[in-house]
Amino acid sequence: MNDRSQPRRPATFRLDDPGVVVTEADETSRLSRATIQITAEHDPQALPVPIAAALPARRGFPWGTLFWSGLAGLTLLGTGLGVVHLVEDLFARSETLGFVGLAFASVTALALAVVIGREAFGLARLATIEKLHARAAAVLANDDRKESRVIVHDLLKIAHQNPQLARARATLESHTGEIIDGADMIRLAERELMSPLDAEARRLVSSAAQKVSIVTAVSPRAAIDVLFVFVAALRLIRQLAYLYGGRPGALGMIRLLRHVIAHLAITGGMAASDSLVQQMLGHGIAAKLSQRLGEGVLNGLLTARLGLAAIDVTRPLPFAALPPPKLSDLASDLLRKKDGEE
Repeated sequence: MNDRSQPRRPATFRLDDPGVVVTEADETSRLSRATIQITAEHDPQALPVPIAAALPARRGFPWGTLFWSGLAGLTLLGTGLGVVHLVEDLFARSETLGFVGLAFASVTALALAVVIGREAFGLARLATIEKLHARAAAVLANDDRKESRVIVHDLLKIAHQNPQLARARATLESHTGEIIDGADMIRLAERELMSPLDAEARRLVSSAAQKVSIVTAVSPRAAIDVLFVFVAALRLIRQLAYLYGGRPGALGMIRLLRHVIAHLAITGGMAASDSLVQQMLGHGIAAKLSQRLGEGVLNGLLTARLGLAAIDVTRPLPFAALPPPKLSDLASDLLRKKDGEE
C-alpha cells in the first residue's frame, strides 16, 4: 500500500474548532488524519537580516602611498634635470645641437602631456560607465522616474558617436517626454540601444573563442598558447570596451582587466560548469577529437567565459529587458564549428 496521505479536499472550519491545530513552520510532528493542521508563517520582521561583509577600515598614516608618491616625484625631477643638463651640454657643444635637443625635448613633453590626458579621459569614461550601470540598477529597484530620464540623457551622450545607433537614439529621444515609469524607461533604453551592441559583442566573443581554439590546438609550444590567449583576451576586452562606449588606455586596460578578473572570481571562476561538461560529453568530444583539439576547445570556452565577464563589466546598463548571453550558446557555436572542421 502507498504510505503517502491522500490530498485533502477543500473544507471550511473554525479556528476555535478543537480539531484545528496551529504548528510552527519547522515542527515535524505527525498528527491524526482527523486533525486540521495550520502552519504559521515566519514574521518578516523577525527574520534575520543579512549583513554585508565590510572590509575593515585602514587605520594609520598611508606610508605606502607616501613612499610611491615620493618615488614618482623624485623620478620625474631626476628625469627633468637630466634633460635640462643634456640640452645645456648640447648648447655648449654646438648651438645647432642645442636647438635639436630642445626640439626633441619639447616634442617628448607634448607627447607625454597628450598621453596623460588620454589616460585621464579613458579612466574618467570608464568611471562614468560604471556609475551609469550602478545608477540604472538602482532605478530598476526603486522605479525613480526623474532619475531614469537623467540616465537616458547620459546614455545618449555616450552613444552619440556610434552611427549604428542613430535610429535607436531618435526613437529613444521621442519617448523621453512620455509618461513612462522609471524602470520601464531603463528597459526601453536597453532594448533600443543595447540590442545591436549585444549582438556585436556576442559575435566578438564567439570569434575570439574560435581563434583561440584553433591556434591553441595546432601550436607546438605551451608558451605560445599562453601568450596568444593573453593577447587575445586583452584585445577582446578592449574591443568590448570600445563597443559599449569606453575609451580605455593603458591604465584603463589594467583597471578593466582587474574588474573582469574580480567578476570572474565572484561568479564562479573560469572553470567550465557541470552543464557545459555534460554538453561536451553529449557531443562525443572525447571520442571525436584528439587531445590537442580537445584542449583547444577548452581554451576557447575559457576565452568565451572571459568575454562574457567583460560584457558584464563594460556594459553601461544591467541586463533587465534583454537576456544575457550564455556560455552554453557560445559553446554550441564552437562545437558546431569543430564538428564542421572534422
